[in-house]
Amino acid sequence: MRILLTGHDGYIGTIMSQVLAEDGHEVVGLDSGLFDGCLFGEDAPRIPAITKDVRDVAAADLEGFDAVVHLAAISNDPLGNLNPKCTYDINHAASVHLARLARDAGVERYVYSSSCSVYGAASPEDVLDETAEFNPVTPYATSKVMVESDLHELARDDFSPTYMRNATVYGVSPRLRGDLVVNNLVGWAFTTGRVHLKSDGTPWRPLVHVEDLCRAFAAVLDAPREHVHDEAFNVGRVDENYRISDVAEMVERAVDGSVLSYEDGAGPDPRCYRVDFGKIAKRLPGFDPSWTVSRGVDQLLQAYREIGLRQDDLEGDRYLRIKHISRLLDEGRIDSDLRWKSAAGD
Repeated sequence: MRILLTGHDGYIGTIMSQVLAEDGHEVVGLDSGLFDGCLFGEDAPRIPAITKDVRDVAAADLEGFDAVVHLAAISNDPLGNLNPKCTYDINHAASVHLARLARDAGVERYVYSSSCSVYGAASPEDVLDETAEFNPVTPYATSKVMVESDLHELARDDFSPTYMRNATVYGVSPRLRGDLVVNNLVGWAFTTGRVHLKSDGTPWRPLVHVEDLCRAFAAVLDAPREHVHDEAFNVGRVDENYRISDVAEMVERAVDGSVLSYEDGAGPDPRCYRVDFGKIAKRLPGFDPSWTVSRGVDQLLQAYREIGLRQDDLEGDRYLRIKHISRLLDEGRIDSDLRWKSAAGD
């Protein structure tokens, strides 16, 4: 297929472009370049790309594509809370506008990066499949619910949206995110010897390695249309639901000399959900996840050693999305709607 990959220069996108290309697809990226320079080690191989804000995509940009893999978004809760209106403009309105343009241009597949955070605050006793009720607790998660609903209304015989409800991602990427729980805990343990939790560690969270997540998207594109048309899939593996405290203890064991501690008076994070991944295992036999959190911790630890990660790297803005955006705002390089003030974005 010829695939338009939005957000190709981000944490997931830099891995996704490689996985899809290795699967034999012709991949063209689309990205606004907000995170140019936020490198972790060597950059990803470059692909042909359109430098454009996803809000500004035009009909001509969609011509000649067989599929859209849509990753571009305000990518986490703190950044989503910074400007909720902008979050909805990008994550909701632009995602649906892009889908309409794709449908009208004859694009047959639209693979949307949703999130297990749509389940929000759930009972720790429940293991949620794709029929579970939504209970989002942040603008980011709410935007995902809204897009899934609107894409369902756009589905027709020649336009097949698929909703990928990703577990919380971890693992090494050329655009590393240090604000993701596993990446963050390993980074602080390596640089300071502390595995520090700001919650009480009791909430559940499903976790998936970035490479496995990208292979799930590739499996959707390889699957017969009738298996994925207007379908939602929880993306992860059944044995990779963890309490946050379990992950912290895993990191403590992996990083010699590190000590686990909890914030004084810490309570539970309201985001708590355990997720069932039986549907994706049954419906997409081409998806065979190979990573575990334990193996991912070892991968991250090795990568941090090789690059010589320091505490000030974790406290700076290279690996923290909210701090990077805040710096661009403070410097006047982007406006409050997260648009570049210069046409070139520099």
